[in-house]
Amino acid sequence: MSDTPRIHLGSLLRTAGDAHAEGELDHLTYLQGDQSQTLQFAEPAPFEIEINSLEGDELYLQGTFEPTLIMECARCLREVHVPLEIELGTLMRYDPAVQEPFLEEADTGEEVLVFGDPDLNLSAYLAETTLLAAPLSVVHDEACKGLCQVCGHDLNEGPCEHMAQVPVEEIDDQLGIPEGTTHASQNPFAALRDLKLSDD
Repeated sequence: MSDTPRIHLGSLLRTAGDAHAEGELDHLTYLQGDQSQTLQFAEPAPFEIEINSLEGDELYLQGTFEPTLIMECARCLREVHVPLEIELGTLMRYDPAVQEPFLEEADTGEEVLVFGDPDLNLSAYLAETTLLAAPLSVVHDEACKGLCQVCGHDLNEGPCEHMAQVPVEEIDDQLGIPEGTTHASQNPFAALRDLKLSDD
């Protein structure tokens, strides 16, 4: 298993041809601002990359990457495994002045991977591509009931002490609470319901 997805482009930059790299990754390490970030995968993620020379300092990267992301259920925070099948296709440009590879938008609107080291580390490229392909949110089950908004109890495991006390006028679709059920503490003024005031 590869620790870092690298591809060597020295000979490709000197003569026309192609370069190939493949392997498996259990994580990707990349920089976000000045902070090092790690993208963990639930199982080894296979990648296969082919880079072909074009004209001048331009090349073209194509291939596949199949990571299984570890995400949290948007309702109850349980771990969810999200498999992705990513088709790679990116124009590249060699610029020896560049210290770290980065993606920039060309005049055509197409993204270009700019790099300066012929021993190219593809970690940041694969991480950004993966994050762009990932869903914004996931649920572990469409019937997930979420967490109690008061005590944080996982309602999939059964009711908590805050359940079934005060009718909820509007059903919380995001939590998937069936119509006709109640959840007391969603209303902070529930305790005032039976308060009797004098006529004076």
